[in-house]
Amino acid sequence: MLLGSLLAQYEEELIAVGEEAESLSFAYRALKNWTFTDFVLALQKEVEVEDQALLLSIFEQLKHHVPAQYIIGSADFFGHIFAVDERVLIPRPETVELVALILEENDEKALRLLDIGTGSGAIAISLALARPTWQVQASDVSEEALALAQENAKQLEAVLEFKSSDVLDELEGPYDLIVSNPPYISRDDVEEVGANVLASEPHLALFADRDGYAIYEKIAQQAPSVLTPDGKIYLEIGYKQGAKVKELFQEAFPDKRVRVLKDQFGQDRMVVVDNGSH
Repeated sequence: MLLGSLLAQYEEELIAVGEEAESLSFAYRALKNWTFTDFVLALQKEVEVEDQALLLSIFEQLKHHVPAQYIIGSADFFGHIFAVDERVLIPRPETVELVALILEENDEKALRLLDIGTGSGAIAISLALARPTWQVQASDVSEEALALAQENAKQLEAVLEFKSSDVLDELEGPYDLIVSNPPYISRDDVEEVGANVLASEPHLALFADRDGYAIYEKIAQQAPSVLTPDGKIYLEIGYKQGAKVKELFQEAFPDKRVRVLKDQFGQDRMVVVDNGSH
């Protein structure tokens, strides 16, 4: 069978179970290490037996809601390739906006930064690579996630420190910048989560108690004792959480400015606590 015909057959079945059809060709191209041109040229060719087996394996995993990034073992984030598997969340495009904002608002001056709930290390490593003058620390409550983050740091030759901690329990500071993309999905909003996310990505990194606000509440409670006077906090939030998270941090930092910023799709996505310099 021609590659194009076999792909079309599998893609139709993936759509029927609620998966994105393009995930199949994306994963196949990545595992074959093909350029897009290689792929287009192969569409009108007969599929070799071993490639039929590879396509079937990818299809079966996608059909059972395994994300394409887990199948290929990596994800692109901020121009770097990060290893990902079931130990960590797959880095999202909206988190790229958070990293870009931090870099835009903070220059090369030596700063001490903490990334809470680092997961794959995508935020902390990207910032450490972009700002080698910064002293970057990354923490997570999951030892498995920390192990993968350390592998990514080594692979990308990033210099930073990793710590095991539940939010700030095991950390002393002081910090000039605190950043976090914590678990923020309420267990009542499980129907909003995609099937492949729910089936494969770690629930510890997805869901939070107290309607999704538990980690924000803990950061707001603990951060005042470790943030420097000119320090800033950058948080990724769920699109419905802007007002509540702003209220939490305005109460914790009454003398600071608290901003709710939107992502490229016009949804509330970031909360920033600072002294109003931008």
